[in-house]
Amino acid sequence: MDHFARLGLPAALELDGAALDRAYFTAQRQWHPDRFVGRPPEERAKASTEAAGLNDAYRTLKDPLSRAVYLAGLKGVELPGDGKTIDDPDLLMEAMEAREALQEAATPEAVDALAAQARQDLQRALAGLDSLFLHDDRAAIRKALLRLRYLDKFAEEARARRTNLQRVKA
Repeated sequence: MDHFARLGLPAALELDGAALDRAYFTAQRQWHPDRFVGRPPEERAKASTEAAGLNDAYRTLKDPLSRAVYLAGLKGVELPGDGKTIDDPDLLMEAMEAREALQEAATPEAVDALAAQARQDLQRALAGLDSLFLHDDRAAIRKALLRLRYLDKFAEEARARRTNLQRVKA
């Protein structure tokens, strides 16, 4: 059972956060292992498995990037599994230039500006995914998701760089 079906939600890129929360908490109440303490071992095992599946589904669908990657997988779009491989020369150049700029950023403010730009790019790219999924353009979905992964990773690197600059300054 896929994550969307497990929670009784439509397989879609855009999900109502409140509906996702309601579906998760309703299902979690039904399958929470504490409700099965006095039951036979096979029922306890099933409840534990169901609760773990619900947790995984919720965690995946709650995050827009994780949800997009998951939905792409359901549609047969294959991405490199390691999350680090960039096989698009244009994206590779963008990533190298951005990382170089991040390393050259000498102040937390400079890092913040780079991170803000990456967040804006990430939001625009996420917004553009709807059209790609609607047209079932798997090659473009793959390319967009690789870029989104890179932007997400860059935001993490920027947070780490900012923290390091603040430590040095203090």
